Amino acid sequence: MLKIHDTLTGEKREFKPLHGNRVYMFVCGPTVYDYSHVGHARVYVFFDVVARYLRYRGYSVFYIMNITDIDDKIINRAREEGVSWENIAEKYTKFFLEDMEKLNIKSVNLYAKATEHIPEIIDQIKTLIDKGYAYEVNGNVYFDVRKFKDYGKLSKQRLEDLIHGARVEVDPNKRFPADFALWKAWKEGEPYWESPWGKGRPGWHIEDTAITLTYFGPQYDIHGGGIDLIFPHHECEIAQAEAATGKKPFVRYWMHNELLWIEGQKMSKSLGNIVTIREALSKHDFETIRLFLLSTHYRRRINYSERLLKEAEKKLERMYSAIFMLEECLENPLSEETELERKFMERFKLAMEKVIERMDDDF
Repeated sequence: MLKIHDTLTGEKREFKPLHGNRVYMFVCGPTVYDYSHVGHARVYVFFDVVARYLRYRGYSVFYIMNITDIDDKIINRAREEGVSWENIAEKYTKFFLEDMEKLNIKSVNLYAKATEHIPEIIDQIKTLIDKGYAYEVNGNVYFDVRKFKDYGKLSKQRLEDLIHGARVEVDPNKRFPADFALWKAWKEGEPYWESPWGKGRPGWHIEDTAITLTYFGPQYDIHGGGIDLIFPHHECEIAQAEAATGKKPFVRYWMHNELLWIEGQKMSKSLGNIVTIREALSKHDFETIRLFLLSTHYRRRINYSERLLKEAEKKLERMYSAIFMLEECLENPLSEETELERKFMERFKLAMEKVIERMDDDF
């Protein structure tokens, strides 16, 4: 029996997809303004394994990863380099997809770009306004968190505590400090799309729910990402989706991986301590990097170091030696099986049973 740890309930629960054998799975992808680093790779590699394992267990998985290709960071990077925002988004989307290919991540069915879902985003915002969950001020549209009584349930925070939260954006247009932007009014020099509220562009949180509502409907099975996305991003997703559709839960299983650390700090572009996926691949093959990232349970912290990567290389060599021996055993007829080969096959079968047992226990 497969069990998954759900961040919302804080419990391991038996995995029961909404639609029988069909599994709908969404994972937050990159904001494409720079190269992805190994911390990002932990998300991509782990959920690649989740999708592969679910398929191995007989499920039909529809796996979507979004690409945020319009964002303040993209606009700012374009200004710094003196190029268009489209140039930045296209450039780093290309690099991201190349990195995914080099890491042998092939389980994703659809990479969904935010800019390719603007009509769906606008429709969802209109629905939220019509239902009284959102309001417009000077071309900006905000979600009114006080109207959604469950706001804070994923991150285990009370609404009144969020007023003083460090991550709450200060904006004089808001009715309440914790309200968040669904649509941002156009500013000189920024990209825009036409909308019922004038020229503008989508906020960050609304992109993902518009995409999942389009392809999965109002409810689906698995939403994944790093623990740094629990609040505000995933909290806001729940509010938007459940307010728009009236159906709960929006997601049955919220899965969050711990972060990658390096020299006592989390790996982060803001801290300037990143190792890009490309840099890591220039020193180590993709299987070594995958094994390193998967050698620690996804809900535990990993420390990045060359020593641990070297250890992963040695483990990989031992694994390939075992695979070679297994292939030799399988090629021999049973009548010629030696005692050593028989014992090896017994151990292999036992090991496979253990792997499945461990994978079924929250991967």
